Amino acid sequence: MSTPDLLVLHAVRLLGVGDDAAVAERFQLDPAQAKELLLDYQAYGWITWSEFAGLGGWSLTDSGRAENERQLAAELGPHSPAVQAAYDDFLPLNGRLQAACTNWQLRPTATDPLAFNDHTDPAWDRQVLDELAAIGQELTPLAARLTAVLDRFAGYDTRYSSAREVEERHRVWFELHEDLIATLGVRR
Repeated sequence: MSTPDLLVLHAVRLLGVGDDAAVAERFQLDPAQAKELLLDYQAYGWITWSEFAGLGGWSLTDSGRAENERQLAAELGPHSPAVQAAYDDFLPLNGRLQAACTNWQLRPTATDPLAFNDHTDPAWDRQVLDELAAIGQELTPLAARLTAVLDRFAGYDTRYSSAREVEERHRVWFELHEDLIATLGVRR
């Protein structure tokens, strides 16, 4: 099982910016323990708090990213082949998801191949939503394989499938992608 030390720092990475509650919620951690670790990590210089327009959150510093990568590498250890195999199977799904998200945003016309999708064509939108659902079905066994070796991968499939909005599904997917590349030490 992943330790709270790793999970709190990793949650900040996955969220990009998150407040105390969001960081604790990401891996269902005790809020008080998460808050204590966040303050420790701030003191170590691994995270920083920033605010804009009344909203604030934690984000990683360069040294925090390096520490998270060190933690992830230590945790990965003998699980590397299994996670790499799952990542290899993830990549084609990632391409399909990107295409579906593009099709949700754009609907080419005869005169404009980059026309904005105004969502007035229910057949077009249904095709996109069906593709996103199919991707979700293929995510389930992939998530099970990942969770079998590293428990912190649990829930990506259920979070994706229960997302009501396309944008929310994309956010969950982006988080999974970031989790995989961070875990494997892959550079974008």
